[in-house]
Amino acid sequence: MKTSSKARYSLHLVIDIAQHQDAGPVPLREVALRQNLSLKYLEQLAKALTRDGYLQSVRGAQGGYLLARPATSISAGDIMRAADGGVLAAACIDSGINACPRQSLCGTSRFWSGLRDAIEDYVDGITIAQLATDGAFDHDFALS
Repeated sequence: MKTSSKARYSLHLVIDIAQHQDAGPVPLREVALRQNLSLKYLEQLAKALTRDGYLQSVRGAQGGYLLARPATSISAGDIMRAADGGVLAAACIDSGINACPRQSLCGTSRFWSGLRDAIEDYVDGITIAQLATDGAFDHDFALS
């Protein structure tokens, strides 16, 4: 199972902003340099995260991005879903045009559904504030 680059880089972007916004709006070019990521790609991600209400854009010479809500109220799952529409893509549990035509015949859909629920519980139990604070994140936190 792989996580998309959109989800990973969106998390890097939001965490970086959470770590540096105390000095004011964070320019994407600084995030790109610190995270060694493409500025163009970060611009696309920031636009989507702004549209979804996780980032706030500040225009002007001292402009950049700020979190639109406190880091304690944004989960890793929020950002992953904003980037990808979900945290686990599997045709076995999708609906609509992407749904597997064998869904009703196959016994694996309950497995995939349970796995998706477990992953969502985990990523929803971890906040951007925890990820942004060195040493504050304990990977067992969401499992206990």
